[in-house]
Amino acid sequence: MNFPEIVALILGILALLPTLASLTRFDQWWIRGFDFPRLQISTIILFVILYSAVVFNFSSFWEYAIMLLLVFSFLYQSVKIFPYTIFAKKQVQKFKGKDDPNEVSILVSNVLATNNKYGKLITLIVQENPDLVLTLETTKEWEKQLEVIEKQYTHTVKIPLDNLYGMHLYSKLELEDVDIKYLISEEIPSIHGKVKLRSGKRINIHCLHPKPPSPSEDDTSTNRDAELLLVGKEVDGKMKTLVFGDLNDVAWSRTTKLFMRLSGLLDPRIGRGFYNTFHAEYPVFRWPLDHVFHSSDFLLQKLKRLDKIGSDHFPIFISLVYDPKDEDLNDGPEDPDEEEKEWAEEKIDKGLNSGDH
Repeated sequence: MNFPEIVALILGILALLPTLASLTRFDQWWIRGFDFPRLQISTIILFVILYSAVVFNFSSFWEYAIMLLLVFSFLYQSVKIFPYTIFAKKQVQKFKGKDDPNEVSILVSNVLATNNKYGKLITLIVQENPDLVLTLETTKEWEKQLEVIEKQYTHTVKIPLDNLYGMHLYSKLELEDVDIKYLISEEIPSIHGKVKLRSGKRINIHCLHPKPPSPSEDDTSTNRDAELLLVGKEVDGKMKTLVFGDLNDVAWSRTTKLFMRLSGLLDPRIGRGFYNTFHAEYPVFRWPLDHVFHSSDFLLQKLKRLDKIGSDHFPIFISLVYDPKDEDLNDGPEDPDEEEKEWAEEKIDKGLNSGDH
């Protein structure tokens, strides 16, 4: 083999590693990290395929084998992200009307605890005028700075923390049965309750921000997975339900897909785009970490990623309309099979029995 062929062979082996890692169910942070940049991985694999096609003379078994594995890997990665392109069928249908009393709009923003550009978020809140504002990583100082919006957002849930897991919920609509839970870790809060729409309908809400798998946060994805799957199991087909927050997981991961199957909730991004919210400062390294999932009795009015606020996350805005008569318009996820249910239970048990709980 000549030097270009050796380079192609080495690049091919390296390009296959992310796919091999993501095929496993190991939950070490560095393995699960390959679930995130599937678009970037696909691009790299495509480049290696093109380079290899030029330099290989296909005189050996290994050249054919590497090329076939690269093609399979590219297809595998592409299939994972295809639903989040405009070429896929939309899972959630568009609402046709205007000014409906069953409308609810939400702005979700991970503010970054060290970010002091408070005015940028406040300006966005005034501009978008959402019914609900969920802020994450909010500290006591952020709470103080956001007091200016409380004239309009009279219903609040405040959990200021300095551990990157502070959470504040501001609502123009009445909140009921609010419960702050620490599902998996005593350091990680979540907000659960109901919001009363202008029509009088009550909607179940769950606000989450589980800990990500990373060397600085959590060595494995077990606790994150357990929290998501625990909520998915609790929702389990309930109508009038919204789950939103920074889930520290991408929409196409095994865990998030299983969460959707367990809960029966829908993802309005399917068929519309990635809506990448992280990392705001590095365009090449972006993927969707902030999510809004909803039951099938909602239609989508508006969905957009908002401007930078000085955080490493972009805020995201969504407007939904509760419309139970059109429930059949939406394509719900498939029910989980027995193997998936067992895996979910195993993850939940591990999370509940971890030292953090």
